[in-house]
Amino acid sequence: MKILVTGGAGFIGSAVVRYLINFTHNHVINIDKLTYAANLKSLEMVSNNERYHFEQIDICNGQELNRIFRQYQPDAVFHLAAESHVDKSINSSANFIETNITGTYTLLEATRYYWSSLSEKSKNNFRFIHVSTDEVYGDLENTELFFTESMPYAPSNPYSASKASSDHLVSAWHQTYGLPTIITHSTNNYGPFQHAEKLIPLVIYNAINGKPLPIYGDGSQVRDWLYVEDHVKALYKVLEKGKMGETYNIGCNNEYKNIDLIFTICSILEELVPNHPVGIKQYKDLIQFVPDRLGHDYRYAIDSSKIKKELGWMPQENFISGLRKTVELIVKTRNL
Repeated sequence: MKILVTGGAGFIGSAVVRYLINFTHNHVINIDKLTYAANLKSLEMVSNNERYHFEQIDICNGQELNRIFRQYQPDAVFHLAAESHVDKSINSSANFIETNITGTYTLLEATRYYWSSLSEKSKNNFRFIHVSTDEVYGDLENTELFFTESMPYAPSNPYSASKASSDHLVSAWHQTYGLPTIITHSTNNYGPFQHAEKLIPLVIYNAINGKPLPIYGDGSQVRDWLYVEDHVKALYKVLEKGKMGETYNIGCNNEYKNIDLIFTICSILEELVPNHPVGIKQYKDLIQFVPDRLGHDYRYAIDSSKIKKELGWMPQENFISGLRKTVELIVKTRNL
């Protein structure tokens, strides 16, 4: 199978590419604009593989997308290219609208044009997997509820609104044109090669460099954390067994308050990096509470029973062991 991956130099996208090359026999065509969040080092271990192909392309460029489809003739698409940092979307939303909405539209049209030219057998076997976020559902507030696939969308910030919009486009292209699409919503990911602007790597890097560990509000916001490699395995299950037109939520039931997560990271660092930065007695002393983010959702939590029951996916990584792996990797490579 030939699989087109958009945003394959990003955090989750590169994990998808590595998995496809290292654990399957599929060919991979990775297209990425290479914005600030891309990291080609995350692909060094597969970049020379004969089944791997890279093209630097903006998904808003329909002409180039059409060329890619003609040249490589993929059997499936994993669409991960997106602007994803909430704070940046609040301060400057234009890029989020352009990439997440216009880019998804442009990709859908290029995919539809290519798909319509295929034989009936190839059409039936084709898959378009749109990788989205649980943030489209909005805020669970202080409840015991979980996000299910049937919950209404209620995005709270420009990022989640742009992703919700892209979801609706994907659904419409399935309903209107019959394009074989599937949507996935995952909770917060963590793991190797995550960009330093995200919470877990930010805390690790700041702590070992003696910089403040900023916490919005009182740190009571709750997130469910999913190891990126477990997410990738779920996506591959969706590709293999998912039903067209369906949505699958992907979570791990690893709910932590932000403040507790940061204390846990500090505790791991005390063991791994006992030599503190100058003037610091304990890493937790670096914690600083800052004014809360605009439109900050209190709690995200996903009900993953559908993908577990229908597709047989189960997360493999324990949160603490996965977090420790992540801290160890950053500590090991920070001076490289």
